[in-house]
Amino acid sequence: MEQGTVTSLLEENGTIKGVQYKTKAGQELEAYAPLTIVCDGCFSNLRRSLCNPKVDVPSCFVGLVLENCQLPFANHGHVILADPSPILFYPISSTEVRCLVDVPGQKLPSIANGEMTNYLKTRVAPQLPPQLYDAFISAIDQGKIRTMPNRSMPADPYPTPGALLMGDAFNMRHPLTGGGMTVALSDIVVLRDLLKPLSNLNDAVSLSKYLESFYTLRKPVASTINTLAGALYKVFCASPDQARKEMREACFDYLSLGGVCSAGPVALLSGLNPRPLSLVVHFFAVAIYGVGRLLLPFPSLKRMWIGARLISVASSIIFPIIKAEGVRQMFFPVTVPAYYKAPPAK
Repeated sequence: MEQGTVTSLLEENGTIKGVQYKTKAGQELEAYAPLTIVCDGCFSNLRRSLCNPKVDVPSCFVGLVLENCQLPFANHGHVILADPSPILFYPISSTEVRCLVDVPGQKLPSIANGEMTNYLKTRVAPQLPPQLYDAFISAIDQGKIRTMPNRSMPADPYPTPGALLMGDAFNMRHPLTGGGMTVALSDIVVLRDLLKPLSNLNDAVSLSKYLESFYTLRKPVASTINTLAGALYKVFCASPDQARKEMREACFDYLSLGGVCSAGPVALLSGLNPRPLSLVVHFFAVAIYGVGRLLLPFPSLKRMWIGARLISVASSIIFPIIKAEGVRQMFFPVTVPAYYKAPPAK
């Protein structure tokens, strides 16, 4: 094992042969391998030649660590449906709770001139559970505020002999659901199973053709979690639109029903149920549940109109995400020729 900072991929006749890297001492070296796995994170500077990176930044997280406070439900993650967008709390030790405040858009209030402190104290703090308020204000006063752009990028690889993308360098989704590591670890298992029968990786072209199946085999888990993350974020953001308000409340109340209405979405979130169709069923079950609440006990023309718009809003949220993920690969992976790739002859 060598440790260093990779500066570029070494390419020869369209095949990646290895990497150029810099050691801690500043020495520039080259390393060669039959297969280079590129996983240099969300700010990847190596992915440009390996995929078509369509990076979207829907929002940013403002991070704080709260000390010596009690969450409303101990040892659980919490999502506060705030205005304008969700706030996350989850324990990271016996005395510390991480808080992530979602701020829509790419422009954040300035930390340097005090705009961020004012925003957090006047806009965010009043919406928090009372037992977290004092610890939240204390964390702001300590000044340890961190920010991070939330990135989303569908997987759109260029199959390249000698190299393979993994992790956030390859595919990102909104971190609201914490699905990044689930997708990454699932991808590792898929790749491990593909590489296991191989004794020789030196034929880069035939190996690349064989590994095209990786992009299809990973889809059930990856696309389910990606779609759910993008859809939930849009549903959970506040909106003046009455149909969106109804969708948000319907989602919260649907999950509160318990049973299959909460166990189903949680199984999708965690990657335990890698079936995109189950996701679509639950998503539209939420929409229909919302429409039902509007029409009962006595429907009116206004309520019927809001109900129709609610279904329209649900469709406008989920279908573009599904389109970006790839309808065929999500729902009909067995029809993709790469699904059946056999290992290269030894």
